[in-house]
Amino acid sequence: MKTIQSLFLVFALSIFSTIQAQSTNVNAKTQVELKQSYTYYQQRAIEDARYEQEFKASSSKEERAFWKEQKAYEKNLKSKDRRAYKVYIEAKNDAYANHYHNCNGSCYHSDYYYQHAGYYYYEYRQPRYSNTSTRATINTNIGVSTPRVRLGLF
Repeated sequence: MKTIQSLFLVFALSIFSTIQAQSTNVNAKTQVELKQSYTYYQQRAIEDARYEQEFKASSSKEERAFWKEQKAYEKNLKSKDRRAYKVYIEAKNDAYANHYHNCNGSCYHSDYYYQHAGYYYYEYRQPRYSNTSTRATINTNIGVSTPRVRLGLF
């Protein structure tokens, strides 16, 4: 009986170790696949940025459709995989910054390009993108005191 128990124990441990080894191998494979997909999104961002910087539309309607399509792609990527979106945006930020330093105003870009590129530099959080008024405001504090009425016997 002891022999059967010990054989069963050895058999169970060998199966358990095989399962652990296989799961570690699967985890390593998925990590490699994730890194490859992130590398894909980095490369895709660089290519997209380069294409956007060289893009010349024949009409404003075509250009508007292109930029709308580009924003839809980024929004869809963000909803599907946030990490891939973050990798994509960081790589695109780097590509736009690199172009900004190399261009020095000598390149011609359309207004749509500058509106779209502003997102990568400022993420639409700069005051120039908000609708603020230029009028001056005056703050006044008005206080009204009320009379005190006391009732007492003494």
